[in-house]
Amino acid sequence: MALDASAEKENELPLTETTAPQPASPTPSSRQQWPNSQPLAEEGPSSSTPAPSKPQLSARATQLYTVSYLIFFAILGTLARLGLQALTTYKGAPVVTGVLWANVAGSLVMGFMIEDKALFREEWDCAGPTPSDAEDAAEHAKKHKATKKTIPLYIGVTTGFCGCCTSFSSFIRDVFLALANALPDPSLPAGTANAARNGGYSFMALLAVLLVTVSLSLSALVFGGHFALAVSPFLPTLPFRFTRRVLDPVAVVLGWGCWLGAVFLAIWPPDRHEGQDTWRGRAVFAIVFAPLGCLARFYVSLLLNARVPAFPLGTFAVNMFGVVVEGMCYDLQHVRGLGAVVPAALTGCQVLQGVMDGFCGSLTTVSTWVAELNGLARRKHAYFYGITSVSVGLGLLVVIMGSLLWTRGFEDPVCG
Repeated sequence: MALDASAEKENELPLTETTAPQPASPTPSSRQQWPNSQPLAEEGPSSSTPAPSKPQLSARATQLYTVSYLIFFAILGTLARLGLQALTTYKGAPVVTGVLWANVAGSLVMGFMIEDKALFREEWDCAGPTPSDAEDAAEHAKKHKATKKTIPLYIGVTTGFCGCCTSFSSFIRDVFLALANALPDPSLPAGTANAARNGGYSFMALLAVLLVTVSLSLSALVFGGHFALAVSPFLPTLPFRFTRRVLDPVAVVLGWGCWLGAVFLAIWPPDRHEGQDTWRGRAVFAIVFAPLGCLARFYVSLLLNARVPAFPLGTFAVNMFGVVVEGMCYDLQHVRGLGAVVPAALTGCQVLQGVMDGFCGSLTTVSTWVAELNGLARRKHAYFYGITSVSVGLGLLVVIMGSLLWTRGFEDPVCG
């Protein structure tokens, strides 16, 4: 059973960033999208005065709900990634690249959401019984997938949670550190350098991190899709009215409220004593910067992904930009006098860690990347896209991080 086979046939990428919400389309389709928008319509003038067009009202509502879901799920996805990294970093861990399992988990959820046919069955014009004819059923499934990409909640889960739970910049950073024999080993005492090794071992370490991450993430994506198809008959369907009238407004409060609360915690922490506020650098600064990276990825992908069908330019651009920022922040954090050694640099070191974990981790994505690799129409396009992304990203870090590592060396950051 091939994952998203219809997307491969139609050269359609199976992810939300490739299809923008279309609330501003002509009136009939807009009415399909927002059939319960009566409260918005009632805000207009009386019947004697021409009412404002529903597409404009629907566009504002859709944008507000989509952004709110992205903010809220970006925070959840970032926290999930940090939590999985903490759980998998321990002495004797068989895998020392902590972001591996976060990438696998986000890819699995992405595959599930792409293939799910139950949760959003009542949305707009996809409601109703499944056609019995094979051709009609395929057309119905295609329409359902296209419709899901315009649902704010679906965009929030896939682009927000899955995209922020996974991190392409952290993945490429670990590939470089494995190549440079600088990947932290939790089994060694703090401050202990890895044992010296020759170039052949370094190349094998690079392949280990690269192949294990890509293969497991792709496998998780496919398994998530198969699991969605298997449990589809048993999954409940989200009621349309409940989603529109309850979940969407609640997402506005939760999304913006959680983000604002994180900003307040970062500015005015409850305890500023040294050694007792390190949680700010591990979580709070990350969730302050995470929504910025998620929103930037979403809009850049909308702008650029559809321009070259065989090469998702938007995802490639944000992944490469995130890798550059990740490398620069890592250098600043590991150079003496800025993020390393000097105790007074604790807050600056934590901010840099927040930028790497929050902004870069949410700006870049592995779940969307592997979904694009799996969904491109031709295998040669997928191989070219995948190899180019890894090669360019690693080359950038060789220049940015390698220039410091192989001249002055990395110092241990004061924030750990």
